[in-house]
Amino acid sequence: MDISDIELCASYWTIAGNTFPGAPSEVSPFPLRERAEIAGRVGWRGMGLVHADLAASIAQEGIDTVRSLFADNGIRHVELEFLVDWHLDDAKRVASDTTFSEMLDIASRLEVSKIKLGAGLFEDAAPDLPRMRDAIARIGERAAPLGIDIVVEFLPFASVNSIDRALALTQNLGVENVGILVDTWHVQRGGMHANDIRAIPPALLKAVELNDADLDVVDSLFNDSTHHRRLCGEGAIDLHAQIQAILDVGYRGYWGVEVISAEHRRLPLEQAARRAFDTTMAQFEHVRFSDAIAA
Repeated sequence: MDISDIELCASYWTIAGNTFPGAPSEVSPFPLRERAEIAGRVGWRGMGLVHADLAASIAQEGIDTVRSLFADNGIRHVELEFLVDWHLDDAKRVASDTTFSEMLDIASRLEVSKIKLGAGLFEDAAPDLPRMRDAIARIGERAAPLGIDIVVEFLPFASVNSIDRALALTQNLGVENVGILVDTWHVQRGGMHANDIRAIPPALLKAVELNDADLDVVDSLFNDSTHHRRLCGEGAIDLHAQIQAILDVGYRGYWGVEVISAEHRRLPLEQAARRAFDTTMAQFEHVRFSDAIAA
């Protein structure tokens, strides 16, 4: 394995333009056709979509056209996000179940590879792991026949906020398509380090997102996450150490790049796509592929 084997996926917010998590509308102001064409031209081999944006694109273009947009532009990896409230027992859970069913319907027709989840978003109490484990196992079982991985992001502003808690949620479920997404920003802002990543069993490390951060948090963690992430190599995270740990664990999938930034989202679309791609690929020039465990 060497740098020529690295494939990058533009996570949704990286090339969505002027929208952000929690915005009045999370649908991109740029048509999917334009985003896919630019992504392919720059060199991206994957794209992430939020459910609302992809549903809007399908309503406008039709499912067959959307499928062709990905294929014609070399987009081999498509991921869908962001499911929350799946572990609750109230009206929010009913809405979450409906969203997940819609996600699965879309995913089955577009060969989506991963669906991303948050676990206990904005919940301060410790996670109810037995309830969560039961719920996520059933989610995984529904996605498994479609070949879709269910990946959990540990977030510093959620109850599942660390690698340890993500492991407690996902280990020994008996559902092989459920695993963990490692986001370098969440590792840094959660007070973790590259060596903590090495505790993740290879079978559970199913997705990665790369990005950078300032040394200090700007306002709240959620504000920092939503408006102040940095391009890879332009912040204070030791990305080389985290990437090396991920490789050494044995990860061989594509690499997501999630730049959620007020500055970045105001750039012209192609400039934003190219800057995110180039700065991320540059990070792989500093890792040791020869030391990574063989897949």
